[in-house]
Amino acid sequence: MSNLSILRTYATKAASEFPNSILFAHTERTLTIYDAYPKAIFHFLILPRIRTESDLTLNELNSLKTLLACDQTRAKEVITSLKDVADTVKKDIESEMMKRYGFKWPIWTGFHASPSMQHLHLHVVSGDLCSTKLKNKKHYNSFHPKLGFFLHLDDVLSWFDSEPSYFTQMAKLDEKTYEKLLKEDLSCLHCGKSMKNIPTLKEHLQQEWESDVARHRAQQDRKRRLGETRSSEESDNHQDKKQKS
Repeated sequence: MSNLSILRTYATKAASEFPNSILFAHTERTLTIYDAYPKAIFHFLILPRIRTESDLTLNELNSLKTLLACDQTRAKEVITSLKDVADTVKKDIESEMMKRYGFKWPIWTGFHASPSMQHLHLHVVSGDLCSTKLKNKKHYNSFHPKLGFFLHLDDVLSWFDSEPSYFTQMAKLDEKTYEKLLKEDLSCLHCGKSMKNIPTLKEHLQQEWESDVARHRAQQDRKRRLGETRSSEESDNHQDKKQKS
């Protein structure tokens, strides 16, 4: 099975055919799977399922571009169904963030303008981009939230409510135009600092992440100590009142 078409194969399978290591959740219309090569601490893919009663074909669901070339009402229904699931997945991720790290950080949902794999899939990815699987400029720039190759879900949905000419323009998703963005110089998504290569960037992102963790833990410690101080003061005041009475 080609890696390029594996998502298309998944979309035709029953949920019961997947091991827990692949399938995170499913609905009648979607599958949510773990990204096999996660580019961040949390990274999931949400796919529309191919159902026999569906009026959308494999070719129509091949990518965002092919979907947007279909009837707009049907296309919006598909994307909206992915958003509904993504909202739930984001809550699950936030819950896990709190369990593991004690704080939450941004989660992005979006499509690649020119995806490398067949079959429409929505990325749900945490905004740290700290991963051993992030290995080159293309990987990083494809998820940079401000570069333009990563199309944020809400932005794509807004196209449907725009002027027809704007929708037509955006729906073209010209591969050459977007793939140029993957060759842009590397820069930190947090501070904008230019980076000379991927190892330097990854080290910087890791430092940014560790600083963020340390800052939130320090805040939690301050709140805990403040709470203990207030509790102690309230206890002392209560004892004073008892003695005076």
